[in-house]
Amino acid sequence: MITNIIVVVLLVAGIFFMLVGTIGFVRFPDFYSRIHATGKCDTLGEGLMLLGLVVYEGVSFVSVKILFLIIFILIANPTSTHAIAKAAYDVGLPPWKKEKGDLE
Repeated sequence: MITNIIVVVLLVAGIFFMLVGTIGFVRFPDFYSRIHATGKCDTLGEGLMLLGLVVYEGVSFVSVKILFLIIFILIANPTSTHAIAKAAYDVGLPPWKKEKGDLE
């Protein structure tokens, strides 16, 4: 009973962060802020959802595999996001600057 509640809380929290990252991707004005929103929120959302699956599965070999997947995601997502942003900066993609007619 309590395990199911923990699983649901972790899954809902993960879905919330994935949704927030998607909204940030749609709403933010430039490439750099969009990649920041999706990189941070997707990493946390995926980690929480996979952690919910670990709790649901219990102690097993599948749980160990999922934990390794979580560790890989926590390392790979921020690293790849940084590499993509640096590549965009190196080719000259300018950051967004607020202009007079922009909404606040």
